[in-house]
Amino acid sequence: MEPTSEQLLWMYEKMVEIREYEETMAKVYLEGKLPPKIQKGLAFDIGGGPVPGEMHLSAGQEPVAVGVCAHLRKEDTVVGSHRPHHFAIAKNVPLNPMTAEMFGKATGLGRGKGGHMHLFDPANKFSCSGIVGAGGPQACGAALAAKKLGKDWVAVAFFGEGAANQGAFHEALNLAALWRLPVIFVCEDNKYGISVEKSESTAIASNADRAAGYGMPGVLVERNSAIEVFKAAGEAVARARRGDGPTLIEVKTDRYFGHFQGDPETYRPKGEVNRLREHDPIKLLGETLRQLGVLNDALDKSLRDVVSLRVQAAYEFSRNSPYPEPAEALMHVFAE
Repeated sequence: MEPTSEQLLWMYEKMVEIREYEETMAKVYLEGKLPPKIQKGLAFDIGGGPVPGEMHLSAGQEPVAVGVCAHLRKEDTVVGSHRPHHFAIAKNVPLNPMTAEMFGKATGLGRGKGGHMHLFDPANKFSCSGIVGAGGPQACGAALAAKKLGKDWVAVAFFGEGAANQGAFHEALNLAALWRLPVIFVCEDNKYGISVEKSESTAIASNADRAAGYGMPGVLVERNSAIEVFKAAGEAVARARRGDGPTLIEVKTDRYFGHFQGDPETYRPKGEVNRLREHDPIKLLGETLRQLGVLNDALDKSLRDVVSLRVQAAYEFSRNSPYPEPAEALMHVFAE
């Protein structure tokens, strides 16, 4: 399945938006977290600044999100991982409440109580979790609901290669295959589970091979390419919609930032990120679109200007939004 010109432009714009969003967050997140100068006893303050808590950014991994979500409808469910922003943006979660949630503001998706690893948008059927490997069972639940309702909706579970070693991953694949659920399991292999290289934690080279043990197709996408992901996801989504059951896809992708912001990344070989950036998937997709006559300099500049305004507006909205009242601390926690 080849993407149309409209789908190619949509993927390119979303990738640009994700990158702009993540690079902006990388700067905003550090505000108030670093001491003005190195002093004894002063260290990185994870609770300081306008965005408290941990932060996991997805720059470099954009193709996985857009290549899959280009096939999805609003009624389809996406369950993301602890590194969720690219999935949320590709699933059209609105930037203003999404960003406000990370700022801990009352205008956030969860009124500022969840933070960046717990983004919930029922209107666009998106959720994510800070628990490694938790998305698979949740996606199975959404897929079972669609099947019971007689709908051709699908569910997608995104997760990292480290999550493929969790029991919940195997339980979810087994259940999805047993009940022929319309689920697409998408594994992002960015080579590292926190600081542990995949070769040191996983017995096989490709998690896609594990699909055979559950009687479902397993597809390995070896290039960090939105078009290659699009092709693999197109077959998997079509299979799920026609009632033929689940698919497992693994994508070789690249993580440009650390596991979390503030990660010293001492486990990475010197110069690794610079070498990865030489094959930036946004640049490569842009070059392909130019060769196809889908993109030119004027359209590229216009698209980037619109995206930049959209992203900056979300950050300004979040900075200027109010914090929740202290009395709200116990609201939405216990059932009445």
